Amino acid sequence: MIVYHGSYLEIPKPDLKHSRPNVDFGPGFYTTPLYDQAEKWCGRFKRRGKAGIISCYSFEEKAYDLLKILQFDSYSEAWLDFILSCRSGKDTTDYDIVTGGVANDKVFNTIELFSDGLIDKMEALKRLRYERPNQQICFRTEKALERLQFERSVTV
Repeated sequence: MIVYHGSYLEIPKPDLKHSRPNVDFGPGFYTTPLYDQAEKWCGRFKRRGKAGIISCYSFEEKAYDLLKILQFDSYSEAWLDFILSCRSGKDTTDYDIVTGGVANDKVFNTIELFSDGLIDKMEALKRLRYERPNQQICFRTEKALERLQFERSVTV
């Protein structure tokens, strides 16, 4: 499988020391199997006058058998609970990789409404059901990052 990371620089050797806390799936190196999505991730850097660079990696899917994986196939109650736990810094799980939908602007607005107590969980899930999930893969451990092989980068 080929995965992509959108940034303002080439990242031939991903690491965890540059990851941010309190994001969708917790600290880690975020990739996507969707080139268009990585290109959109570059947009925020391009708007700031920086280059948009997509780093491309191969990932051997057989590694899934050797790693602890959490996979969300849709925006679900479990996904919402996990996102809220990670974004609040309360996640204590030990997954090597977490995959699932990105909390984009529309999804994030729903999460904010739920977090602020303005809508209940059932209403949040109802709103999320109509969103087509995009895909992110978060490599959360060094063991998982060792399975990524840098292939090339592309300036967009």
